[in-house]
Amino acid sequence: MRAGVIAALAVPWLAGGAQAAPRVETVAGGLEHPWAVAFLPAGRFLVSERPGRLRVIEADGRLGAPLQGLPPMAAGGQGGMLDVVTDSDFERNRTIYFCYSEPGPGGSNGTALARARLGADLKELEALQVIFRQHPKVASRLHFGCRIVERRVDGKPDGTLWLTLGERFSRRDAAQQLDNHLGKIVRVGKDGQVPADNPFVGRADALPEIWSLGHRNGQGATLAPDGALWMTEHGPMGGDEINLPEPGRNYGWPVVSFGVNYDGSPVGTGASGQPGMAAPLHHWTPSIAPSGLAFLASDRYGPAWRDNLFVGSLKFQYLARLELRDGRVVAEHRLLEDLGQRIRDVRLGPDGLLYVVTDNADGRLLRLLP
Repeated sequence: MRAGVIAALAVPWLAGGAQAAPRVETVAGGLEHPWAVAFLPAGRFLVSERPGRLRVIEADGRLGAPLQGLPPMAAGGQGGMLDVVTDSDFERNRTIYFCYSEPGPGGSNGTALARARLGADLKELEALQVIFRQHPKVASRLHFGCRIVERRVDGKPDGTLWLTLGERFSRRDAAQQLDNHLGKIVRVGKDGQVPADNPFVGRADALPEIWSLGHRNGQGATLAPDGALWMTEHGPMGGDEINLPEPGRNYGWPVVSFGVNYDGSPVGTGASGQPGMAAPLHHWTPSIAPSGLAFLASDRYGPAWRDNLFVGSLKFQYLARLELRDGRVVAEHRLLEDLGQRIRDVRLGPDGLLYVVTDNADGRLLRLLP
């Protein structure tokens, strides 16, 4: 086992720890495969639906009509409208960022990142601008990645965004190559410009947006209390990971993995690690299919939960609460197992409470009450 890695089977699985499980309140239902939730002023929410919609949800749970002004999308398979976040200065500039699967020629598609202004009437998007496009586009319905995180330095936004990008499944070897955006995390300015301090800027053999490489399909990402980027990514059959992507580092896919291919054959070298490739902080075998990710920077649920990490499981339909100590996962607790719905997103709201989105044909936005 690599240093710093705790095997999933060694972590105690507890129903809820010493603290009682939270109560679940439905904020809104009737959502079609919702993917992400962002928070608006006056207690409203902005929710994405994978078939290609954004909706405003009122504080009382009423669903607004789909927003007008969205770009064309390649909705199908795992693609469509995916993550959405509000700008840190939203109350002044009304800016949002969202990522989605953008159609290309010959049936190809790729993850794109756009910015827009939410109209004052909450009915349409204005001044839409695509600020990043994954290169190359691929004819695939899989592995778009697509979580957005606004970077902060010393607690303040630095004007840049991280975006997780899948390797599109059929092009997984490209995750190890720097001439493409497949299987990468990229960092771009809010205007789409490349930050001068990105790790591969100035290299003729590398795309300058790349932050880190060797990723499979990252569908969860968040900032830790200290400002570090954390992300979850899907393994194949086993080997789901939590990683802390650092500039220029290689996270191993598809050369090394704790999982195996779907036919049972080894991945890459068959090893779980090798020199020069960063080890995950934590991994799950068997896979839980991790998606949304959030730190609880709040005492609303009691001190035992503060700074815990929360991860949604699509496969087993629960919310994992991870206790951390000295940068390691020391215990894992399953919550919301009785919902019977896929946990796609989890976010910390401005009220200090956790909100969960369930990815089903009749999906819900949920609030967890202490």
